[in-house]
Amino acid sequence: MDVKLTPEEIILKLLKEKTSLQLDVRKNMADTLIMTKETLLEISKSLAQKTASFDKRINISYKEKSEFEATLTVAEDLLVFYLQTNVFIFDQSHPVWQSSYVKNNEANAYCGILSIYNFLSDSFTYNRTNDSGYLIARIFVNHEMHYFVEGKRQLGFLYNDFAQSVLDKKALTEIINSAIIYTLAFNLFVPPFDNIKEVSVSAMEEETNRMQLQTGKRLGFRFSADSDSVK
Repeated sequence: MDVKLTPEEIILKLLKEKTSLQLDVRKNMADTLIMTKETLLEISKSLAQKTASFDKRINISYKEKSEFEATLTVAEDLLVFYLQTNVFIFDQSHPVWQSSYVKNNEANAYCGILSIYNFLSDSFTYNRTNDSGYLIARIFVNHEMHYFVEGKRQLGFLYNDFAQSVLDKKALTEIINSAIIYTLAFNLFVPPFDNIKEVSVSAMEEETNRMQLQTGKRLGFRFSADSDSVK
């Protein structure tokens, strides 16, 4: 016979089953970010050393911007790795629910998110605040440190075995390298003429390196419509 729970018992049940789970996910995401920063630093040092052997002008650098954010500059590209502080569960329409790993245990669907954005490095160097950046991948990690990636091209289909994949330094290195490859192959398009045919006097009077003429790799094109092919 079902026993009716008191309001306090319901609260305690939710705290035990849900909040404790979310705290486990948050702990894993904190560990993931630490591991990400360590990996980014190692990759930047390795690339900087090797590129210097053939062209010292190429800028490879790592920067820890805050507790939740780090960046990797690779030539003209800047990758921003940003940790969301909240824990999320997927909408029932999301393909992740088709996995028996999630069907058999709903707790596995609670994840933290590490997002990877691509900007032009000059946008930050010259403080061009109107420039556009693009989300290229999201790494989802749950309470068991299982992960999968939503993203563009190889980022979206190489790392999608949620039931079997456990995030470690090796996997993280592969994901970051894939993100770098994608951004380097992601060309800077000439902005459509109609998008920049007018410019204000104040913008033109700014210093050249701070002009507010918006720049982005796909300015004027919907990123969601990107065919994922390398142009």
